[in-house]
Amino acid sequence: MTSIPGIGEQTASVLLAEIRDVSDYTNARQLAAYAGLTPCERSSGTSVKGKTRLSCTGNVRLRKALYLPAVVAMRHNPLLKAMSDRLLGRGKVKMQVIGALMRKLVHLAFGILKSQKPFDPNYLTATP
Repeated sequence: MTSIPGIGEQTASVLLAEIRDVSDYTNARQLAAYAGLTPCERSSGTSVKGKTRLSCTGNVRLRKALYLPAVVAMRHNPLLKAMSDRLLGRGKVKMQVIGALMRKLVHLAFGILKSQKPFDPNYLTATP
């Protein structure tokens, strides 16, 4: 998991400890929901229209462990740097972008744990 730029040994160990067994989750979306990194809409009919936020109902330690790696990956991970530039260009607030990057890191970690292969930033361009 440390092959992902932005995730170090300490973060990887926290992720492994909190996720426990990756086979408990059928897909990465379930793992993101467990971490509390899914958007939660606030609305009530036509009268209440709140901003969409992270649900924050999941594992606090997992979210806490992913915050600084997401900030680091915003600068040093080529895949996530392009994603953050795209989201910032669309007018998203920096904290929204960090939340999206935390979710993306969970998806990448899930893929690495399932496939048992290191991170490859050119994975999508390498396959025909």
